[in-house]
Amino acid sequence: MKFNVLSHLMAKRLAAGKYADGQGLWLVKRNSDFGQWVLRLTRYGQRREMGLGRWPDVSIAEARERAAEFRRQWRDGIDPIDEREKSKCAARQMTVAEAIASCFEARKAELKGDGEAGKWMSPLENHIIPKIGKLPITKLDQHKLKEAVDPIWHSKADAAAKAVNRVNLTLRHAAALGLDVDLQAAMKARALL
Repeated sequence: MKFNVLSHLMAKRLAAGKYADGQGLWLVKRNSDFGQWVLRLTRYGQRREMGLGRWPDVSIAEARERAAEFRRQWRDGIDPIDEREKSKCAARQMTVAEAIASCFEARKAELKGDGEAGKWMSPLENHIIPKIGKLPITKLDQHKLKEAVDPIWHSKADAAAKAVNRVNLTLRHAAALGLDVDLQAAMKARALL
């Protein structure tokens, strides 16, 4: 099997289509001016494809270097696609306060008066955000939630219950966004209170 087949001049002259450079590296041209580098990886009959960047922004040499690194990871039993997803998730760490705001925006249309009265956010702004608002939502567990609502659980039971329910909705919203959260945290916190 040949590899390092493509050259810059050849890539420039090629029409739209898929072109192999070898060792699983492909140039997928959408039109004569732009394309996408794709690396195909196969193990145990499972084939994965990952993008390596846009051509000509990513040169052939850069695409080959990236492909070689990802093939090494694949050979060592590491899935580079999963690793890239994990690093993206880590980079987009959402705090509890940001997740609450995002959940509120998503649910606003369902609320009376589009949530303008502030009743939905009030228990969260008063009791949750000041205590655990800066915590990454992926780190929120039943113990941290219990600590936040414990002081008001008996004195302001209604507000505490609303806060826990809305944190539960927020966790479900964060999970829908693709974040790895503990969906049982609110239920477990309730059991501890």
